[in-house]
Amino acid sequence: MEIFEVGPCNSSYEMGYLIGERFSSLIKSRLAADLILQTQLRPYAKTHLAEPLIDSLTENNRSKFPRYWDELVGIAEGSGVPVLDVQDHEPGFALYACVIFSYCCRIALFWVAYEVFLFFFFYSLNVQIILINFRKEILAFMPKNEGANIPEDTPDDCSTILVVSRSMAIAAHNEDANIALVGHTYLIQANLGNGLSFTAYTYAGELPSCAFGFNSHGLAFTLNSVPPREDEIVAGGIGRNFISRDLLEATSSSDALKKIQSSEVSIGHSYNLIDISKRNILNIETASRNRFSVYEVYATPFFHANMYLHLQVPQIQDENSSSRQKRAAALPQESKEDFLSLLGDIDDKRYPIYMSGPTLYTLCTAVFDLDGPTLSIIEGNPKEGKVTRSFHM
Repeated sequence: MEIFEVGPCNSSYEMGYLIGERFSSLIKSRLAADLILQTQLRPYAKTHLAEPLIDSLTENNRSKFPRYWDELVGIAEGSGVPVLDVQDHEPGFALYACVIFSYCCRIALFWVAYEVFLFFFFYSLNVQIILINFRKEILAFMPKNEGANIPEDTPDDCSTILVVSRSMAIAAHNEDANIALVGHTYLIQANLGNGLSFTAYTYAGELPSCAFGFNSHGLAFTLNSVPPREDEIVAGGIGRNFISRDLLEATSSSDALKKIQSSEVSIGHSYNLIDISKRNILNIETASRNRFSVYEVYATPFFHANMYLHLQVPQIQDENSSSRQKRAAALPQESKEDFLSLLGDIDDKRYPIYMSGPTLYTLCTAVFDLDGPTLSIIEGNPKEGKVTRSFHM
């Protein structure tokens, strides 16, 4: 697992560009291997149905987080991912852009022409990068292709166990994802030049981090997806990648909570928020329309798969998640070794807690020890406890 140290930079765009440039081959490989992107997101992005959704996601997230949007544009440009060809847009898209631009220039409305240019530039710029960063916010609203011979999207089936007792304070987390992500991740260590730095486990081509990370203010997090029902989601809201990127710059746990609670999310998510100085762990479940619930973890271990546990939101029933939840409840949870054994459990052959394909794969296990304080990253089954990266937080 490669680590890239970046910053301080003169701009967010520069930081993104350097990340994209450094991991260009990895980003291109991930995009090519991502069947959900190639068979679902890209074809859908060409349709008139997708245009208002992608436009609203772009405008709302760029307006709320302009620095992170610039960072994302930098990642796209630095990676050298080709801009989609004309055939990847709606019919007549390029011609329409040229006509408007030419007309504005002829009547001397140069500032309008410039704005038109920027609009079409941003819309067409490395659309694949935009699509993977809004993957969940787009897939949730796509028409269901019943019987179509295309791969189904899989939830980001992460499993997390948390405890804060007199003897230990630990957050242990399996980072699970589609098998296309295997070999397509890296660690970013960023120095922002304002006294803040962060370390984030990052999916190739995406903002840091949709997985886990920590910063120099002693704050850390891991994430779990949750599945609100279709009538509980809102199109064009704030993307999860942008919210978690913002968490990496939180100055305190109260600041982090404010960022989560005011996020105006499109779909649901679960945040495991770790405050090292307070020796405190919170689980925050969110849903659209600014709904959230906060659960503080104490001495009783708290296991979270991918279902709402305390926020009262109608949700899609996921057998994978409920099976892992039941299995975890049956396993010992008395020590750190028990937690690692639990996260490495493969007893349920259909829905194991530790996943090894064919579709879902445990990329790594992150162990946050608040009494170290350390972050240990384990690649391979955590039962074996072979740490490949360790950081003092």
